[in-house]
Amino acid sequence: MSEGVRRTGPADLKASVRDYWNANPCGTDLTDLNDAERYSRAYFDAIEEERYRLEPEIFSFAQFTRHRGERVLEVGVGAGTDFTQWVRAGAVAHGIDLTPEGVEHVRRRLAVYGLEAEEVRVADCEALPYPDGHFDLVYSWGVIHHTPGTEQALHEIIRVLRPGGTAKVMVYHRHSLFAFLLWVRRALLAGRPWRSLAWCVWDIESPGTKAYTRRELRRMLDGQPVTDVRIATHLTWNERQGLSPSRIRRAIGSALARFAGDRAGWFMTLELTRVGGPPERSAAAGQDPSA
Repeated sequence: MSEGVRRTGPADLKASVRDYWNANPCGTDLTDLNDAERYSRAYFDAIEEERYRLEPEIFSFAQFTRHRGERVLEVGVGAGTDFTQWVRAGAVAHGIDLTPEGVEHVRRRLAVYGLEAEEVRVADCEALPYPDGHFDLVYSWGVIHHTPGTEQALHEIIRVLRPGGTAKVMVYHRHSLFAFLLWVRRALLAGRPWRSLAWCVWDIESPGTKAYTRRELRRMLDGQPVTDVRIATHLTWNERQGLSPSRIRRAIGSALARFAGDRAGWFMTLELTRVGGPPERSAAAGQDPSA
């Protein structure tokens, strides 16, 4: 890990983030896709199967089928696995991604399954191209901790929610078993125990990856027009496996996971409601998109 990379300015860092995810749309590295033609049904089926095998908690958090007819924005569509669930569930689905390749994946995926979305476009989560109060629900799973201005991205999510609308966001949790195990591997066992947890997670995916504490996440909401804020953490498959193929390390990881419980989980979910007016549904809500 280069300290030079860590001194990169926000614009250069965002370009690096864009380049990384454009080459590796989220989800495409989860399984062996060598036998599947890119953009084929087999390719997308394999991505979907592996994503939900490793992250089954997505279903209980997103609750896709409860938002039929609502105007939904997904921030950071990646390879389109979750976005496809919104469309299948009958949401009036809009999606944005920082990368052209992410958007291309979604368009190809929808075509393969014979589905249509309201809109999928390239856009920056720090400057969402939508008016205030436009969406019933904004959803983002594991995305905004990669952008340099995470707090700005969260404020944008709140801005485009209608009064009474809901945001569902997942970011990484720094005080987690995952981050601790990374610190053991990257700092303690590497002979540099002074390194911080933040340093250890900086480049686990795209450069500049961040993880937050509950207190930091709540602080980002200071002064924002929100209520019913719910923050929870969830142990992940990786934590239960001890971040290692070694049988001994997996056993240690499993024991630590049982001891720590979900409070030490790597996935930190945030749910909130936008205030500022009566909780009216959007004009799109309640309509059958197939009509």
